[in-house]
Amino acid sequence: MSHITSDVRACLEACQSCHEVCLETLTHCLARGGEHAEASHIRALLDCAQICATSADFMLRGSPRHGSVCDVCADACTECAASCGKLDGAEMQRCAEECRECAAQCRVMAKVHA
Repeated sequence: MSHITSDVRACLEACQSCHEVCLETLTHCLARGGEHAEASHIRALLDCAQICATSADFMLRGSPRHGSVCDVCADACTECAASCGKLDGAEMQRCAEECRECAAQCRVMAKVHA
């Protein structure tokens, strides 16, 4: 796996962690209901989780397109962080922070591997 540099590894781990946290948060939000279960918020969580998994897959395969996918991932993570950040609860703040970290890592990948 010589294509996985330390920068790629950091982004890969951020994407995998964000994917996991978004899915955990999704379950929490659906159980909580109300504004936590609004369609736009659930969509943001699902979009973020899916693109994080896809970004990780592209990096693991050494795809030459992973920089482009990471750019889209950063946008989805930023949107999800904003959505989670508006809601109360430690779970929501944890998700927002995880998404911000992943967005930052993906922005680096998008610039380096454009």
